[in-house]
Amino acid sequence: MTTTVDPSSVSQNGQSPQQQSLATAAARNLATTTKSVPQMQNISSRWLLRVLPWVQVTAGTYRVNRRLTSTLGDGRIEFVSTGAEIRVVPAELRELPPLREFDDAAVLEALADRFVQQEYAAGDLIVESGQPADRLVLIAHGKTEQLGRGKYGDPTVLRVLADGDYIGERLLTDEDGDATWDHTVKAVTACTVLSLPKAAFDEVAGGAEGLRSHLTAFREAPRRPQNKHGEAAIDLSSGHTGEPLLPGTYVDYELKPREYELSVAQTVLRVHSRVADLYNDPMNQVEQQLRLTVEALRERQEHELVNNREFGLLHNADLKQRIHTRSGPPTPDDLDELISRRRKTQFLLAHPSTIAAIGRECNKRGIYPTGVEFQGQHVRAWRGIPLLPCNKIPISESRTSSILAMRTGEADQGVVGLHQTGIPDEIQPGMNVRFMGINEKAIISYLVSVYFSAAVLVPDALGILEDVEIGHHDT
Repeated sequence: MTTTVDPSSVSQNGQSPQQQSLATAAARNLATTTKSVPQMQNISSRWLLRVLPWVQVTAGTYRVNRRLTSTLGDGRIEFVSTGAEIRVVPAELRELPPLREFDDAAVLEALADRFVQQEYAAGDLIVESGQPADRLVLIAHGKTEQLGRGKYGDPTVLRVLADGDYIGERLLTDEDGDATWDHTVKAVTACTVLSLPKAAFDEVAGGAEGLRSHLTAFREAPRRPQNKHGEAAIDLSSGHTGEPLLPGTYVDYELKPREYELSVAQTVLRVHSRVADLYNDPMNQVEQQLRLTVEALRERQEHELVNNREFGLLHNADLKQRIHTRSGPPTPDDLDELISRRRKTQFLLAHPSTIAAIGRECNKRGIYPTGVEFQGQHVRAWRGIPLLPCNKIPISESRTSSILAMRTGEADQGVVGLHQTGIPDEIQPGMNVRFMGINEKAIISYLVSVYFSAAVLVPDALGILEDVEIGHHDT
C-alpha cells in the first residue's frame, strides 16, 4: 500500500510538524566537524631508512680506509669503483703479457688514467671482426661472447669473456698499426668496459723511454712456451716432499681512500601569515604543512640512497658482487647464489613487484617460504632473511629490476648510513628547519633540509641480483 504525504503537512525547514527534536542537518551548523589530519598517498614503509645503522659524521665527510688487494699472476685484471665510475688498478695492467715484467709505477698510472669507460647493452657489438684493432679493451663487468666461424662456416661461440678479461693486447706491440680484429665480441648482458685508444697509448709511450725499450725487448725475445694466460710455462714435478712453490701476491693500501660527503635534500616551505594566524584550530597549519614536507623529504632521501650515482647502493656495489639470474625470473636458485656471496646476509630488499615475482617462482616449485617477525611486523623471508619491499628500486621499461642483499653496521664491516646530528634548528636526526623570514606579500618561508649519505665498508657487504625479469608469467 502506498502512503501519500500532503505537501502542506511539511514545514518550510523540511521538518514534519510531528518531529519532536532537532534534525542532524540543522545541528551540524552549530557543531565542529570531526576531521582527520591531512593525508598523503606518497608515504611508503621506507624499510631502507629503518634498517640502516646511522653513523655520526661530525666533519661532514666520512673516509673509508681499505686495503688494496691486487693478485698478480691470476690472469684477470682487477678494478676499483667509485659510485658509477670504474678505474683499472694500475699494477693490474701487468696481467697483460707485453707488460708482465714492466714495473714502472708512474707509467702504469699514466696508462690507467687514459682508459675511457663505455657502457654496452645486451646484444651490442663491442668489436667487429675485420675492423681496425685500434684499442685495448678491458671488460670490467658483464658477460660477452667471442664469435667466430665453425668448421662448416656456421657462426659459433669460441669462448665467453667476463669480468677481468681483455682483448686487443697486441695493440701494445703493433708497430705498423694495421692490425684488425680476428673475431667479433658481442655483449650478452649489459656490460661496462674500459678502452685505451691507440692514440692515447702512443702518447704515453712517446714520453716513456723505459716502456718503449721494454716492448721492443718483448717483441724480439724468443717465444717461450706459455700457458693460457700468456705466462712462461714452468716445469713442475709432483708427488714429492719438500718446499712447495708459493704463488706471488702482494697487498697494498689504497693511496686514495674513498671519501663520502654528506648529501642534502632541501625545499622551501611557504605559508601565508594569514593562514598561520587565523586557521589554527583545531590543527596548527604550519605543523601540518611541515609534517607532510618532512615525509616527502624522507621519501626523497631513501630514493637517493638507492639511486644516486655517487653514493646510491645500486651504483656502489662491487663488480664482483653483481650477478645475473640464470633464466630471467628470480628463482630460488638465484636468491641462494645472491646470499651465498657474503657472510651474514641480513636483509634483502626488492620492489614489491619483484617480491610478487619471487612468490610466483616459489609457487611453481611448490615452495612456500615462511615469514619472520621483524621490528614488530610479519614480513616475507628467504632462508630466514627478511625480504623487505622498497619501491625506490627502479623497474626498467623491459620490466626488469634488481634485488639488493646486504650486511649492515660498522662492527660487521657492512653498509652504513651517514648523517650528522646536533645541527642548528634540528627537528629530527640530520634534519632541520630554518626560518627564512617574511616577504612583502606576508608569506612566511622555512628552509627544510636533510643531510645524509651511505657507505659500503667492504665490497662483500652489498650484492645485487641484476636484470631480474618480473613480467614473466607462464601461460
